[in-house]
Amino acid sequence: MNKIPLTVTGAEQLRTELHRLKTVERPAVIAAIAEARSHGDLSENAEYDAAKERQSFIEGRIAEVDGKLANAQIIDPALLDADGRCVFGATVELEDLEGGDKVTYQIVGDDEADIKLGKISISSPIARALIGKYAGDVAEVHAPGGVREYEVLDVKYI
Repeated sequence: MNKIPLTVTGAEQLRTELHRLKTVERPAVIAAIAEARSHGDLSENAEYDAAKERQSFIEGRIAEVDGKLANAQIIDPALLDADGRCVFGATVELEDLEGGDKVTYQIVGDDEADIKLGKISISSPIARALIGKYAGDVAEVHAPGGVREYEVLDVKYI
């Protein structure tokens, strides 16, 4: 399996989720299954079916998070030395050349991406267009709404 790039923060979030799934969610669903079993006939027991379905989801998510952490390549943006280039983990300040709007994004892994927090996935069109660019460069982003141009104003590793 390929390495999955994660920032230090993203890896910590996955570890926290895994801990919660194993210590809170899993025991709760086991208790719910035991409670539903105590009601008798399992063939017509909707509570039992729902609890088993929830258990299946939780176990699947535990396996998924475990796999991601096992294959993670954890990158600390503060330790990067990319000579001002846009790379994974970098925080990039951009100006939309058409509208003049300024935005700041951090390029992160797929699991960490949250546009509301200014974190964009490494596999997004804008991040792919930014990789390798320096401050002063113009990036052409092939977005679903058409081609947009952004000027890279600053690249930070924080």
